[in-house]
Amino acid sequence: MSTASLLLGQSTAEPYTDTPTQRVPGHAANPRRLGAHLVGDGIDVAVHASRATRVDLCLVDVAPDGSLSERRFRLRGPVSGVWHGHLPGVRAGQRYGFRVHGRWDPASGLLHNPAKLLLDPYARALAGSVELVPAIHAHVVGEDLAPADGPWLPDPSDSAPFVAHAVVVDDTFDGAVPPPRVPWSETVLYEAHVRGLTMRLPEVPRELRGTYAGIAHPATIAHLKRLGVTTVELLPIHANFPEPFLTAKGLTNYWGYNTLGFFAPEPTYATRAAQEAGPAAILAEVKGMVSLLHAAGLEVVLDVVYNHTCEGGEGGPSLSLRGLDNTGYYLHDGTTPARLVDVTGCGNSLDFRRTRVVQQALDSLRYWAGEVGVDGFRFDLAVTLGRNGAEFTPHHPFLVAMATDPVLSATKLISEPWDLGPGGWRTGQFPAPMADWNDRFRNTVRSFWLADPAAAAKGHTGHDLRDLATRLSGSADLFGSGEVPGGRGPFASVNFITAHDGFTLADLVSYEHKHNEANREGNRDGTDDNRSWNHGVEGPLPPDSPAAEILPLRRRSMRNLLGTLLVSAGTPMLTAGDEIGRSQGGNNNPYCQDNEISWIGWNREGWHGDLLHTVSSLIKLRSEHPVLRPGRFASGRPATDDDVLPDLSWFNAAGEAMTAQAWHDPHGRVLQMLRSGRPAGDLDALVVLNGSLDQQAVTLPPGRGADYELVWDSAWERPALPVQAETEPLGMVASPGEAVELESLSMRIYLAG
Repeated sequence: MSTASLLLGQSTAEPYTDTPTQRVPGHAANPRRLGAHLVGDGIDVAVHASRATRVDLCLVDVAPDGSLSERRFRLRGPVSGVWHGHLPGVRAGQRYGFRVHGRWDPASGLLHNPAKLLLDPYARALAGSVELVPAIHAHVVGEDLAPADGPWLPDPSDSAPFVAHAVVVDDTFDGAVPPPRVPWSETVLYEAHVRGLTMRLPEVPRELRGTYAGIAHPATIAHLKRLGVTTVELLPIHANFPEPFLTAKGLTNYWGYNTLGFFAPEPTYATRAAQEAGPAAILAEVKGMVSLLHAAGLEVVLDVVYNHTCEGGEGGPSLSLRGLDNTGYYLHDGTTPARLVDVTGCGNSLDFRRTRVVQQALDSLRYWAGEVGVDGFRFDLAVTLGRNGAEFTPHHPFLVAMATDPVLSATKLISEPWDLGPGGWRTGQFPAPMADWNDRFRNTVRSFWLADPAAAAKGHTGHDLRDLATRLSGSADLFGSGEVPGGRGPFASVNFITAHDGFTLADLVSYEHKHNEANREGNRDGTDDNRSWNHGVEGPLPPDSPAAEILPLRRRSMRNLLGTLLVSAGTPMLTAGDEIGRSQGGNNNPYCQDNEISWIGWNREGWHGDLLHTVSSLIKLRSEHPVLRPGRFASGRPATDDDVLPDLSWFNAAGEAMTAQAWHDPHGRVLQMLRSGRPAGDLDALVVLNGSLDQQAVTLPPGRGADYELVWDSAWERPALPVQAETEPLGMVASPGEAVELESLSMRIYLAG
């Protein structure tokens, strides 16, 4: 659930009465400090509503029977569009909202309607929930929530009983633990959902499952530490409100990419005890989660959605920004002020040409980093945040502000480098210190290990090896340029095979087609560009199936994908549950599935446990050997004067240097990558990839002449060397120039001293 009711309700709304108000008695000490803050004997309040003629602060009181009453105070101003005041006698726990007076001119994009109680965009906590009823709209709508025929008229019904209320909080917290400050060179990201990670984790007490406290439970932390990840990237935890079309179907926006408040945590992710104790306890639970993860040496990165809000497109509800300053916050058509420009696919887009929009995002980020203590942010549809209207620029004031801010520049900043607007694909084009999700890495690695073998099995050819080598070596074509020599470097590339959006790892090797029927959109939603391979049979197979012989190959394909991810230059990101082979039943867009489809089923028996051991062993290998995580792009020459080996070399199956003809040959399916460990004070590393459907004899390259020790082979179900006898390991060491046999569709990692 979210802060919205799950079913389309029928409101019995009372008409709004504009009762007399008194002016707040004092001025806010700092009108530029937006929101409501405890100061001295009361609160300072400031809100931006540049086109309003009057703004009332409404203190909302709840009677024992649940009925609401208000005390209204007229704010002072405006000062540069900001209304403000100091109100004595207000304490933490007080509910409040705003009522905004001004022109009603829908054709000009002006939707001021004081009948609507509006949420403070800077609210640190929320109480109550949004009910999807006609009364939450500024304009008159029918029972189907569609605008009434004819000109839009202001709806006179009072929305206060049907919306979430801001709450004044004392957000001091004494238990903060300093962040671990994991360097990018050591970072391994783990993308997870607060609910989905622990809803079915048996070691977590039932009352803590699916909560902030559940994330910080010792059992959850123990799994993360055993796995070896360093940084937990949480899907959105800002308070959200699901899309009306989902609510009408009895579904919800499980992922949470539909923000209601940029400062308030989603209340339903807190434990029931915290919810019953009130908003301050919810906020304390979030801060406690961050501190406990810090104490375990784990960072916390938040997925944040500043590109749009839950108020939707034209005709959507008036919950906060729309009623405060519709044309001042949202991106509109320059010739038709009422027409929204949607580059997000979510109905609206925030206009980052506007000073207050930029300020709101920066203030929110500083709050979560400075007060809550999180270690970084992943920006959903980040191109929208860098648009000057239609055009994206890496020199956008918002991006420059983050890069130069003393608090934010020290955090991890990660972009999802695309949106749905013109020129929306911008991977590699964001400025330092940001890192980008590298979708080119995802597509290339999936193609090499899955889509190309699937094509070969049908007699077709796939891609040549050029793009694969580029991704393995850090994607210098995307991240090698910029304001400083060498660009942002390899760690700016966030490499991933899967994410919340798309197939899981297990589904990638089990399905060639999406199966999104549970989303109730006729299986039309979700991408069709999966680059997956079912290995001959669609869907799950029991061990006693006649087609069960493909199951070992499916598992090897998963290990190939994981091995490639963790030996590639860049910052690796794992999706929660992939380490134990979780499935979503072929659903590649479970954004509305708050159930077993999305929740991780914690099966760690049999091959699931073997896969977990594989992933933790690969991460440990990467951690112990910096040669597997180079910090600079390779030149193909020795990196130091005392080295005779190039920093990076490429060889074919015969152990010979790759030629131009070999790079362009789509039939070439074997590639050897040799990295010199000398620059990192480490051993040399040789990675051998066999992407063909046949077993291959591969001659190991000369290197420095030292023997190669086999440390990992994707043919192993569990990362322990096969033995001929208890004391005689088989295949551990091979000499340069020696021919070794690689299984079909497999890879190996060797180290040489």
